[in-house]
Parts: sequence; C-alpha cells; structure tokens
Amino acid sequence: VQLQASGGGLVQTGDSLRLSCVASGRTLRGYTVGWFRQAPGKEREFVAGIRSSGGTTTYADSLKGRFTISRDSTQNTVYLQMNSLKDEDTAVYYCAAGSRIVLSQIGVSSSYDYWGQGTLVTVSS
Repeated sequence: VQLQASGGGLVQTGDSLRLSCVASGRTLRGYTVGWFRQAPGKEREFVAGIRSSGGTTTYADSLKGRFTISRDSTQNTVYLQMNSLKDEDTAVYYCAAGSRIVLSQIGVSSSYDYWGQGTLVTVSS
C-alpha cells in the first residue's frame, strides 16, 4: 500500500484545514488508518485513528472536539478535519496504515506497516 498525504499549508490561528490520505496499490479496506504528527524538535505523536471494522475512531485526548477522522465510502481515502487550529498544531502530519491493529495499540506508531510522506501544516498567529 502506498499512502499519499496532502492538504497541508499555511493557515492562521482559528482556521480549519482538511488533510487527505489517499491509498494507491490497493484500497484501505481492512486497514486501520492513523494520523500522527511531528513538530520541530519533538517526537512523533498520535493524532487520531480509525479502524476498518465498524469505523471506530480514537483521538489523542488533547485534540478531541477539534479534530475529526473519517474515511470515504470507497475505502480509498481517509480524512483529518482540523478545526480551531492553534499555533501548537504546527507539525508535519503523517498518515499510516496497518492491517492487524488492536484498539489498545491504535495510538502506537510501531503498530503501523505503511506510512505516507507527510504534509506540513503551519499555523501562524
């Protein structure tokens, strides 16, 4: 599975942005997909994940209510809707996919088999 993350850019505090993660090679059916981010000088952190079975979603506690992860009906694209963006949301955002991820491990980066190249989100005040 090849993943292509896109949709990043320069926005202002309070703006919204939607990131897309498009799969090629095969669909994302059967895969759990997660979004992670890495800010300058910081470790990569979990943002949100969506399971293939049932579409159960999980979010980092600090982002609940502002970010929403979803997947389209074709199972080829996963989105990350980000609202009320803050300066601290500035980071490179990565999408990842894995085929055998239990719910308790959805926030663990090593659980994922495939990674996209990342898309930069810069939030400026």
